[in-house]
Amino acid sequence: MSPHSHASLIIVGHGSTVNPDSSAPTHLHADEIRRRGLFREVVCCFWKEEPNMREVYEMTDSEVIYIVPNFISEGYFCQQVLPRELRLDGPTTRRDGKTIHYCDPVGIHPNMTRLLLQRADEVAPGVPRDKTSLIIVGHGTNLNENSRKVIETQVALIRDGGHGFAEVADAYMEEAPFVADWAKLTTAPNVVVVPFFIADGLHSFQDIPVLLGMREETGAALSELGVFHQNPHELQGRLLYYSGAIGTEPHMADVILDQVHDFDAKHGIANAECGMPNAELLPALERWLKEGRDTIGEIAIASNADGSFTLSHVADRGKDGLEPHHEVEAARTIAQYDAKGAFRPLHSAPTLKRGWQLDLNTLDEVRLALDFFYPAAVGMAHALEREKLAAVPLREVLGRQTGMYRFTNTIRDDQAHAMVGKTCANENCLRRILWPLTVNQPLEAAAADKARPNHAPNSIPLLCIEACTHIVSAARKIARENHEANQAKSAD
Repeated sequence: MSPHSHASLIIVGHGSTVNPDSSAPTHLHADEIRRRGLFREVVCCFWKEEPNMREVYEMTDSEVIYIVPNFISEGYFCQQVLPRELRLDGPTTRRDGKTIHYCDPVGIHPNMTRLLLQRADEVAPGVPRDKTSLIIVGHGTNLNENSRKVIETQVALIRDGGHGFAEVADAYMEEAPFVADWAKLTTAPNVVVVPFFIADGLHSFQDIPVLLGMREETGAALSELGVFHQNPHELQGRLLYYSGAIGTEPHMADVILDQVHDFDAKHGIANAECGMPNAELLPALERWLKEGRDTIGEIAIASNADGSFTLSHVADRGKDGLEPHHEVEAARTIAQYDAKGAFRPLHSAPTLKRGWQLDLNTLDEVRLALDFFYPAAVGMAHALEREKLAAVPLREVLGRQTGMYRFTNTIRDDQAHAMVGKTCANENCLRRILWPLTVNQPLEAAAADKARPNHAPNSIPLLCIEACTHIVSAARKIARENHEANQAKSAD
């Protein structure tokens, strides 16, 4: 038995509201760890994507939870944003009967050096290291010194570790030494460039290739994997080999596990200290299905005579000729894009495509698939049923925002009500809002309609316990407009 078979693992990523590239590696590493059966549950959450950090706890039954940030450095996000959003008060937090262990981010683990070397050899197979310069590329920023520090540490480890490269250098997109100056930073006839990012996206697919001279301008679509399959590139009289982001390396799953084991070793955690897992969500889901509550959002759940289950779009219930899927991860893929191929950052938007069916063998697979379709929906419905679901007032959410969102709480009450009514309208989101404006002030006008029960008797409700990133972004836009209007009045 695995030493963590009693516990849950939560992997935290950044995510994106624009495309799925940012979250893809985190999901894939979670899939791999889940297949190994080392933890009772393995789930993901994100800063800018669903499931968010406040609802992820409703996706696990376990009393013991390990959280591993899938981030490169231990800077602003890992030291401030993640602890704040995940409600952590130190390396170990005990709350609501759960013990939550907060591990270090993957990017600072010593085994990242091994992955960098492995990625360099993979991208330039057979190319002798003594005739190769290795460049590790970061974003570069003056806001967080740890962002640069982690790359400089890796460069020093490889340069001083006797790994045989002619040169090892760090370069950055927005500060010196600049990646655009790669030819001046190196002298070897072969140059291997590895982006030290968690995910491939705008930077690795578009920006860095332009800075290296591989392309003249940006404009190619994201997820154009061909950019990594055209090596080598003949540039400035040398051969340049360009790699995908280090975070896409499959062995990153092992680094995530390493951070869990290192946390145990550092804090003296032994199996004897482990709690027993709860078993509440599966029985609740089983009971609901027996009661005939076999829909959730736009999903219909059919219980088959042989004990298996079939999921489909509610509009396709009972139809023949649907495209069959048999792996539970297919639920995540189906949920990512609408019928026109547009990315669906909000899973509860009424835009789930039709024409598919997902055949699953067990109720546990059904529960996981539903979390892919509607993150934390099963857990939140169960918590509401037990009267243990706590919603966070909108003003509290806006009040804890920082950085470019720190002024969002300056919007007026009437603006907040109108914003919620418009942004969260049923044509945009199927969830029922449980949060008020403040502890003592409920939502009003059109926003109040979203706070009323809106699910049919045969449905499992979709619930919202905290304003999402779309609401925060809308509030920022209003706050900025207010500020500009006030400046204009002052100028007059």
